[in-house]
Amino acid sequence: MMNLAAALQRNAKCKPNKVALICGDVQFTYAEFDHIASQVAGALIASGIQPGDRVALSCPNIPFFPFIYYGIQKAGGVVVPLNVLFKEREIKYHLEDSGAKFFFCFEGTAELPMAEAGIAAFEQVEQCEHMAVITRDPKLLAFNGMPTLSALIHSAEPVQDYVARQADDTAVVLYTSGTTGEPKGAMLTQGNMVCNAMVASNLMAGNGNDVHLAVLPLFHSFGQTVHMNTAILSGATLLLIPRFEPQQVLGEIEKHHATIFAGVPTMYIGLLQAKAKAASSGEQSYDISSLRLAISGGAPLPAEVIHSFESQFNIPILEGYGLSETSPVACFHHLDAERVTGSVGQPVQGVEIRVVDEKGEPVEIGRDGEVIIRGHNVMKGYLNRPEETALALKDGWLHTGDIGQFDQAGNLYVVDRIKDMVIRAGFNVYPREIEDVLMTHPGVAMAAVIGIPDSKVGEEIKAYVVLKESSDGAAQPDEQCLIEWSKTQLASYKYPRHIEFRQHLPISATGKILKRELKAELV
Repeated sequence: MMNLAAALQRNAKCKPNKVALICGDVQFTYAEFDHIASQVAGALIASGIQPGDRVALSCPNIPFFPFIYYGIQKAGGVVVPLNVLFKEREIKYHLEDSGAKFFFCFEGTAELPMAEAGIAAFEQVEQCEHMAVITRDPKLLAFNGMPTLSALIHSAEPVQDYVARQADDTAVVLYTSGTTGEPKGAMLTQGNMVCNAMVASNLMAGNGNDVHLAVLPLFHSFGQTVHMNTAILSGATLLLIPRFEPQQVLGEIEKHHATIFAGVPTMYIGLLQAKAKAASSGEQSYDISSLRLAISGGAPLPAEVIHSFESQFNIPILEGYGLSETSPVACFHHLDAERVTGSVGQPVQGVEIRVVDEKGEPVEIGRDGEVIIRGHNVMKGYLNRPEETALALKDGWLHTGDIGQFDQAGNLYVVDRIKDMVIRAGFNVYPREIEDVLMTHPGVAMAAVIGIPDSKVGEEIKAYVVLKESSDGAAQPDEQCLIEWSKTQLASYKYPRHIEFRQHLPISATGKILKRELKAELV
């Protein structure tokens, strides 16, 4: 028997007055957290939700997300987290594809009217029987004709215990980003999610005294496992930040003595820029000495950013690697092993990783190949997609579509995505390598590299670059200057022939650079 909610229920009994959640000026103890989750579970069961039924949840990083997430688990349901930036069409697709029977949606803001889009989508989906709008005002019982969460749980009888589930029962359906076709729902089991949270906690030496600063979206696997589930498993405190603002993040670390921060590369770049801006304007630096660990994932972290962050903040960064399909942690820097910059560490406990050629045979150490994974973290398949499941899962191994290599010490290096690789005049070119090199230029803040069609060489290299703000009046590099500099750093077939400067690069809600949007501009 296994259920993610078991840890929450245990903490509510063993440490009822321990602060579990902080968001702004609001705090909830484990006893309060568990009670509200039990009310949500009772309301779901009273609404006819059966074990295994899917329940969609669209909510930012505020306490309502863990309340409802764990309430669904207590009821034996399956959580389907939705990106808070989805529009009506996208919400409709995910409700229909997942077969969700209940939909919780935050009311949103004037700039992002989530509930309006959610209600419009819900009304078009026949199989989704119930919807509740999450509102800031607990006295509000209806929102645009829909019942609110407050109305739902007002008369609900809290469950006394969570519904027992098997390790192979689906706990969460996480949708992939859909970079290759329509988004697919990865079915992650109770065993996947519980074991991955346990492994993540061990890797971080997690304990009940930790304060996890959760600015990574909880609807994404990274924030969900590495922060929320791991914090609750170890009885720690979860500090929720709805939106990444570098100055706010630094202030919250200082105010609440946060000990663990996890982010994606763009967040680390943002924190470095905020520190540099504060220094140039003479502002007082934030005291973030409480932090003992920083974690990076979601995308490769440029070596230059690692060195800059660690030297300026005096905090070690541990990189990890994984996918939605692996719950997500598959590989990680270990605290008791040498941390090799540029690698993503070694496979985590209970997980095997191989690098193979086109025939599925392991390649030699130091050679590139496709990364394949098997272990307790690998999904049981894509929801209602047996053919795509068969392509991804072969003989128990998940084929990731990532290119990687191992070194002699067993460290994995993720070179790039197979689909992102550029073939220029017959040579394989990995955009990540060029991005890492560009990031070492003193004037470059961010870079994204793609291949563009070319009649002579098939594909040509193009870099999109965001420049650093010049604080000392120094001239910023122009296109030709940066191209000439790249020639001195890269082989002749690798350096970018085209450079376009941007104020911003397209970023997803999880902080990843959206190269597909850059490519779409070329069509």
